[in-house]
Amino acid sequence: MNQNLAFADYAVFIIYFIVVSAYGYSVYRKRKQDEHDAKAYFLAEGNLTWWAIGASLIASNISAEQFIGMSGEGFFLGIAVAAYEWLAAVALIIVAVWFIPVYLKNKIYTMPQFLKTRYNESTALIMAVFWLFLYVFVNLTSILYLGAVAINGLAGGQYLHVIMIGLAVFALFISLGGMKVVAYTDVIQVAVLIIGGLVTSYIALTTVGSAFGVGENAIAGFKVLMREAPEHFKMIIPRPTATSSQLEIDKYLTFPGLMSYLAGIWIINLNYWGCNQYITQRALGADLQTARTGILFAGMLKLLMPLIVMLPGIAAYVLYQNGELPQLVGGKDGAYSAILTFLPTGLKGLSVAALTAAIVASLAGKVNSISTIYTLDVHKKYIQKEAGEKQQVNIGRIAVFAAMLLAVLFTWNDILGIGGVGGFTYIQKYTGFISPGVFAMFFLGMFWKRTTGTAAIVGVILGFVLSVLFNEYAPALFGNDTLLYTAYPNGKGAFEIPFHICMGLSFFFTMLAMIGISFAGPKVNPKAFEIDSEMFKVKPQTTVLIVITLLIIVALYVKFW
Repeated sequence: MNQNLAFADYAVFIIYFIVVSAYGYSVYRKRKQDEHDAKAYFLAEGNLTWWAIGASLIASNISAEQFIGMSGEGFFLGIAVAAYEWLAAVALIIVAVWFIPVYLKNKIYTMPQFLKTRYNESTALIMAVFWLFLYVFVNLTSILYLGAVAINGLAGGQYLHVIMIGLAVFALFISLGGMKVVAYTDVIQVAVLIIGGLVTSYIALTTVGSAFGVGENAIAGFKVLMREAPEHFKMIIPRPTATSSQLEIDKYLTFPGLMSYLAGIWIINLNYWGCNQYITQRALGADLQTARTGILFAGMLKLLMPLIVMLPGIAAYVLYQNGELPQLVGGKDGAYSAILTFLPTGLKGLSVAALTAAIVASLAGKVNSISTIYTLDVHKKYIQKEAGEKQQVNIGRIAVFAAMLLAVLFTWNDILGIGGVGGFTYIQKYTGFISPGVFAMFFLGMFWKRTTGTAAIVGVILGFVLSVLFNEYAPALFGNDTLLYTAYPNGKGAFEIPFHICMGLSFFFTMLAMIGISFAGPKVNPKAFEIDSEMFKVKPQTTVLIVITLLIIVALYVKFW
């Protein structure tokens, strides 16, 4: 195993950098005549193709926390963590069929605009400011830090800050051109991401096969994984008993079996894919059929992601148990980097390019969404109301630069402690507390006309408070006698309720409160959206895509139940 990059690896990476940069610049030049048009800059002129929308969704979603964090969970949990990806495909179907029509019919371009149109300006401003802080200080910082750490480890471990600046500058170069440049360069990024990820998984499987004497054969290697780690190929983590080991308890706390499927994982996915500016912005400028097809295309690509981001973790687990891997640096999150050390010269550069593509695409997409929310929902409304098209574009570019600069400064010496808890945990911790309230607010706002603005504000605040209560205080209050589906010792003398269950409980009680408050309000809400059945009808070709996706998911669950 060679942990350093050779000349051929750098050559592959440089070629990737040149191709993406040149293509991005060519896209920018083609739309240069419209560079001062705000819709062109923020929403790609409303004419993205379905394949660009789908590819951009995946490129923005898959980043360092997926490569590193999901592979680490594959090492720890096994295939159960694939539920995040496979059920995301179902969530994308729901968003394509039911959420996007509501946005497009009401000409919604940003999530705060949705809240203002449906509820009131106070709700929109509160959430706009919240999203800006969340995107800059949680998402951008964690993506940048995790990505720089991962690439730095492969490059010799001495270039963390140089790599951090390089990633930020590369993402800035792409994002300053606007959404169209971001979306179309994402097509290349996704191609590199998938090819590089599949190559890494293939090498991991052949390495396993070679280590266990069945030859350098990927299929034989996969069979070895199933034989040597059968517990890693179960979708449902069993509920612990009084005789369960601490490892079994920790696994259940991370992914509490069937309880995850009752609420928690659906809240995570539907909130992320349907109520998130960072994601929905790709489709908001397109027509309905194009948007739907692009989102469903992303759903089909999602089915591949466990093969790319999770399978290397299981391979690392089997190799580690067999003594083929040294001590993992950083615990389970070191699984992906450990697998990369098996790659031959050249292919290692391709895998680093894939990792970089994921990081840069996510950074570019995130700062583009930050600039859109800041410019359209804060600056234009409250600071410079008379700003013209050219001024809005310039403000957006300044916001892009400022957001990236803040992210670099706050990750320079790991000020936020991302490295201490792990990037994946860091993101889940600070976004998961608000997800129940935000999703309840959007869901009721779309599909129940009577929901009021007061109920929306109460829902966001109550959802957060309940999340804190169930995660931090309920375990100590109830101990292991609680009726909250059980809390188990976490090895430190305290008790802990699984995170997914906490989310489900927060969402349930938040919905009850919002419904009760809305019933106490007016029976007719003038700000309610008009919903009709025609909005949700799908064309035959769309139905075919949905059926194929669902059949694949059912087959996977039947295989690995």
